[in-house]
Amino acid sequence: MAILAAAGRIAATVVAMVGTRLELAAVEFQEDARRLLGALAWTLLALFLACSALLFVALFVIVLFWDSFRLQAVAGVAIVFGLGAALILMKVRAGMKAQSSLFSNTLAELRSDVAYLRGHAVPTTTHAAADADAGAHHG
Repeated sequence: MAILAAAGRIAATVVAMVGTRLELAAVEFQEDARRLLGALAWTLLALFLACSALLFVALFVIVLFWDSFRLQAVAGVAIVFGLGAALILMKVRAGMKAQSSLFSNTLAELRSDVAYLRGHAVPTTTHAAADADAGAHHG
């Protein structure tokens, strides 16, 4: 029995080490994501300039129809912009709901494995359930 207990402690230590390495990988991944912040800033500037151009196109349409259909032109531009904004917000909201935190399932499984090997708990998930969950996040 002492050999089995020692083997269990060694296995728990190994799994804990793997979990620590995965947590380190997650931190490194987040740091790389922060480096992309500079690129995001430039992208946001380009987006601002594109929106400014779109605004001037809308202004051009309104001025073009100012003498005969000014209210219809203003309403049409406002409706197009409003519908575009609503569609974008719905897409962003759906994307945010579907996204989970970085490596959260992997880290939870490793913690469960460590607890199981130490004799504190029984793992609650199976590989099939994890695969199904992972497939749901990619769809």
